[in-house]
Amino acid sequence: MAAGEMEKIFNRSILFSFTKKKGALVFPILVLCGILIVFCRAIAYQSSGWIAMSMTFLPIFLSSGILLALGVFLIRIYYHEVKNLKMDYKRILSTSWDLLVGTSYISLPIIIVYLLLWVVFGIFLLLKEIPGIGPVIGVFLSFAPYLIILSSLVLALFTIALLFYVTPRVGLAQTKRRFKIKEFYTSMHKHLFSHLVHLLVALIPILFIVGLLTLAAVITDISYVVDNHILSIALKWFFIMLPFCAFLTPAVVFFFNFAAESYNKLKN
Repeated sequence: MAAGEMEKIFNRSILFSFTKKKGALVFPILVLCGILIVFCRAIAYQSSGWIAMSMTFLPIFLSSGILLALGVFLIRIYYHEVKNLKMDYKRILSTSWDLLVGTSYISLPIIIVYLLLWVVFGIFLLLKEIPGIGPVIGVFLSFAPYLIILSSLVLALFTIALLFYVTPRVGLAQTKRRFKIKEFYTSMHKHLFSHLVHLLVALIPILFIVGLLTLAAVITDISYVVDNHILSIALKWFFIMLPFCAFLTPAVVFFFNFAAESYNKLKN
């Protein structure tokens, strides 16, 4: 794709990312995902490594199901906006409800795979605690927990790719054609570099905002210390999470808008 075409779809995706209705729709859903993350972080606080690992990745995979359904809905709205079609959010939601629920189930295999990795990780932690020989076993088998954590990170990256590549194919199925895995594989094989570049471009606003907000949160945590009680810490995370979600809302809308644009450009 030429640079001019990339700039055109980038600008159009941003243009439709700052509507009040979309903000009112996306913000509470991001808050819901944020509450899930805060809750899991509170459980993991001062917990064992096994629990901490679970509570680090599990909310990501649980939130992916919600975001998959949200992405399909946003892409259907974006299609109507770009085509200047008459749009009713309630009507789009009612006609797409079964599809949204079905799409959210795509995340179930990922969650199951991660839970299996988590169980295996726990087994290696138990082996390490065997009296006498446990430390020796732990040294020789240290590669296994490393591979498990690496696999969890790969699953997280795969989840992000799933949100970008699958949602437009499902969201535009009614107006275009049904999503087929074979067609998706053919498109990826034919335009692999372009697909990867589009994914990276879609992630730029999210990564920039998350990096900036995380830096601000770290500095706040250093300069504005609160009570070390777990309830106080969880409440602090919750109230910091709210502006996180507010600033991320247009970036998330842009991500799915750009996913739809990318699909339309590279589907052939």
